[in-house]
Amino acid sequence: MTKTCCAPARDLSQRARPDQRIDPSGTIDVAVISVEIPGGTALIGTDTPGIQDDGESPLRRKDIGAFRMARTVVTNAQFREFIEATGYVTEAETFGWSFVFWAQVPETIKHTHAVPDVPWWRRVDGATWRAITGPGGAIAEDFPDHPVVHVSWRDAQAYAKWAGGRLPTEAEWEHAARGGQGDVPYPWGAEEPDEQTHHPCNIWQGRFPNENTGSDGYITTAPVEAYEPNAFGLYNMVGNVWEMTSDAYRIKSLKKQVKERLKSMQGFKVFKGGSFLCHRSYCYRYRIAARSGNAPDSATTHQGFRMVWDIEPTQQQPT
Repeated sequence: MTKTCCAPARDLSQRARPDQRIDPSGTIDVAVISVEIPGGTALIGTDTPGIQDDGESPLRRKDIGAFRMARTVVTNAQFREFIEATGYVTEAETFGWSFVFWAQVPETIKHTHAVPDVPWWRRVDGATWRAITGPGGAIAEDFPDHPVVHVSWRDAQAYAKWAGGRLPTEAEWEHAARGGQGDVPYPWGAEEPDEQTHHPCNIWQGRFPNENTGSDGYITTAPVEAYEPNAFGLYNMVGNVWEMTSDAYRIKSLKKQVKERLKSMQGFKVFKGGSFLCHRSYCYRYRIAARSGNAPDSATTHQGFRMVWDIEPTQQQPT
């Protein structure tokens, strides 16, 4: 197992299972579940990074075309439809285990394996997208409108193919998260969340990792349409669950410690938005410019994904 900044990764020496054939046969009504994100000059990164060595800076610009993005991350109910239609088996199910945050592990599970250096993450046998916290714990069937978790980047790719879409690039994700507001740190603007009264997203309140007061209404994941959407109509672009992108995790840096960290992250993908486990004291990554990475076969209780679809030029709405 490998430690990353916000989530553990499987040991990269483990052999991934063969890809499963998925046909683009999903019956998703894209027009209903998504919104059009206008093209233009996207802002990426920031000139005021919250974490210096994560590759957040500098602020830069990139021209992108219009696309459609799902209003929410993929839910348990939506993922179940995919599984029932295709018979797909996730990587967590193939490996036989996944990573669960310590406070979520059911009391009936007596033995787990802690991840070195980040012992609040536990390897739990039998934890899958269906059995969210492991055997005898929370099950996806009881939380149909919550984000599907324990899915890997490769699982998300399979779902995307079935749904006729793809994962967003990091630039597309940031452009959509800003909601046309320009250089803002959060999807709602500039006001920082606090521990008492301002709860615009689902993050940690209290002392990480031992006490979460849940003053924002949730201890773990929230329904995908909890909290107010941004100006583009997108829900929970920060907090709740980390969101996968199609981009490789890279950082341009001359620092020795950064180069050493990147050596253990070969093949990792960029994740955006933070999760319900983020707290300013430990993982100040519930900001638009913030970024993390994980192995494409890893899965946890705080990682999900959101779909995008390309728009043909003739389909774009006039501006």
